[in-house]
Amino acid sequence: MEILRKFKIPGRSKSPIFAFTVTAGLALTAVTGSAAAVSIFRDSPSNKIATAVEGVVRSSRAIYSITLTVADYKYTLRRLPADSDEYLQRLTEVHSRSAKRILKLCESNKGFYVKAGQFVATLKLVPKEYSLALSSLQDKAVPCNFQEIKQVLTSNLGQNLTEIYLSFDEEPIAAASIAQVHHAVLKNHQEVAVKVQYPGLKQNMMLDTMIMSFLSKSVAKIFPEYRFDWLVYEFVKSISQELDFLQEAKNSERTAKNFKHNKMITIPTVFSEFTTTQVLTMQFCKGFKVDDVESLKRTNLSPEKVAKVLVEVFAEMIFVHGFIHGDPHPGNILVSPEGQNGFSLVLLDHGNCKTLDEAFRRDFCRLWEALILLDSNKIQELGKQFGVGKYAKFFPVIFTGRTSESKSGLGKGMSIQERQKLKQELKLLRLEDVTTFMGSLPPDFLTVLRTDGLIRSITLKLGAPQRVRLLAYAKYAVYGLGYKPTSEPDFVEKSVISRSVMLMSYLRLRLILELMELFQGMKKLKHTIYGFYGQLVGGITNSVKRITCSV
Repeated sequence: MEILRKFKIPGRSKSPIFAFTVTAGLALTAVTGSAAAVSIFRDSPSNKIATAVEGVVRSSRAIYSITLTVADYKYTLRRLPADSDEYLQRLTEVHSRSAKRILKLCESNKGFYVKAGQFVATLKLVPKEYSLALSSLQDKAVPCNFQEIKQVLTSNLGQNLTEIYLSFDEEPIAAASIAQVHHAVLKNHQEVAVKVQYPGLKQNMMLDTMIMSFLSKSVAKIFPEYRFDWLVYEFVKSISQELDFLQEAKNSERTAKNFKHNKMITIPTVFSEFTTTQVLTMQFCKGFKVDDVESLKRTNLSPEKVAKVLVEVFAEMIFVHGFIHGDPHPGNILVSPEGQNGFSLVLLDHGNCKTLDEAFRRDFCRLWEALILLDSNKIQELGKQFGVGKYAKFFPVIFTGRTSESKSGLGKGMSIQERQKLKQELKLLRLEDVTTFMGSLPPDFLTVLRTDGLIRSITLKLGAPQRVRLLAYAKYAVYGLGYKPTSEPDFVEKSVISRSVMLMSYLRLRLILELMELFQGMKKLKHTIYGFYGQLVGGITNSVKRITCSV
């Protein structure tokens, strides 16, 4: 760590852009450092020395990468005014170099490094160069040798594969950072997907956590104003949940129960007799990735319609059930060309699910109602309850793409003037402000923020207007306020009167919103007419003056 101490960073960064970059680069390195001593495929005692050596090599890569990143930012941007064009150009260049460096680190160390890269890529505050580079990690996992997978299967299921399956494809149909999936057929001719965890992961979790904590404290010494314990905590918790396939099976069954009356979503059935902590056997479902626009068009499916169903499903999870699928990247959501409306969504991988605190769920519903109506007082009030205080004014920007004072319609973004004003406010932010804001958010808020970011990126690729997502969230936020958890979690089972009340509340919200936008449109039209009238009168006056002067 001595070499890192040579690169001292000023207590205050030059700009919030720099702050976000440090947040992205250092947080990623600290999180990926958790995998420094992981050896995915080495479990036997005879390989302990090799595992230790590999751990040192992987740790060294992480330290080397962060050292170069810190030095790159420090010396590339030194003595440059933060508001200069040269600064912005150099900043873009160093973003690109650093993102590639971190990507290379994840690809080299594999395992949890890939998972950490995927995790950080979904955070909203990272520069686009990082999110674009690291998003490629979704397809970078390298499959494990089948003999080792076979050993995991037999040791967990207690039988030879020939006793359980009519056929078992040795080539995986999917490979992720902690497991891979194989197609198989059971003795009863049922097609199944078998998810098998890579050997050696759980045994190294304690060591990984210790290394993560060490790197977190080390970086904090270099950057005293920066704390990312919240990120470390969330990542460790997420990984711990995903390593228990029995818990994933329970999550899957709970989600299926929540949506049992929704014909637009399919949750693969879990075969509990062939499921353990390291092996998950489920119904095999056919389909293509939800963001595969070409396949959607080839099967005559509307991408916008698929996007609408997608956001409504996740809005129901967030605002009504309070039980969220925490990793909805395209590989975990398939579109099946089967269903009463021509298609259905197949939701896979329920390892990273989160139960929201009931008080948080209701407050989040209220926040979205306030965001839709731009009720700044209510937003600030809820911001205090969420523990972020003055930073609550950025909620509308984060979630809806407009400010509290915005005059534009829902889903239409900000005007040029609003963007300029926001840019000036962001310039006043310090690194401490950014990390204080993120660190103050409740864990549930961070979960929702990450899930929303993934859903937003999918709907964007599907070409759906932002208004589709915003109105879906508004609708289910109102429904969520009228919903009270019972033994039956499916809110559509509620009485006709109760559902009618929720519908009327939503229609009232829509009416207020439409009237607000109509009023804003009339004001714009009024200003346009006045402006045109003024130009017309001015033109006539000038013409008369010129004629008078010539006479």
